Amino acid sequence: MNLQIRELMPADLPEAIAIWNQVVEDGIAFPQLDCLDLQKGAAFFGAQSFTAVARQPESGAIVGLYILHPNNEGRCGHICNASYAVRRDMRGMHIGEQLILHCLAMGKTLGFRILQFNAVVKTNPALSLYKKLGFVELGTIPGGFLMKDGHYEDIVLMYHLL
Repeated sequence: MNLQIRELMPADLPEAIAIWNQVVEDGIAFPQLDCLDLQKGAAFFGAQSFTAVARQPESGAIVGLYILHPNNEGRCGHICNASYAVRRDMRGMHIGEQLILHCLAMGKTLGFRILQFNAVVKTNPALSLYKKLGFVELGTIPGGFLMKDGHYEDIVLMYHLL
């Protein structure tokens, strides 16, 4: 799929928030419990080192996004963290892969040296994509994620050198 990936602009907020909230509502990947409204979404996305949206050039619709920010500070400030969200009806169309590749390049551009994932839910289909793209699995935390249905799922820690 042909996509235009660029920095989030204020006019993108309603669509970006709607996509983010879909993942939060699914309750199987993001740790947040509460959805974003326009004010909270503007503050949240604005606080990131970089927030990108993926647009279909033909329709102009936003179909996905990612956030990129430091994973820590000080002596660990060279390690970043990211989260990806793809519109529910567009999942499985390699949008996530394009977002990840863009994010890896942007992380390097911003001076980060490592991208670390702290909590990839073991049942997340993106886990195989991360491995395909060269992420290294560090280990598993048993029962580290509370799923929407109330059971606990393992989480995987991963990293990718930039």
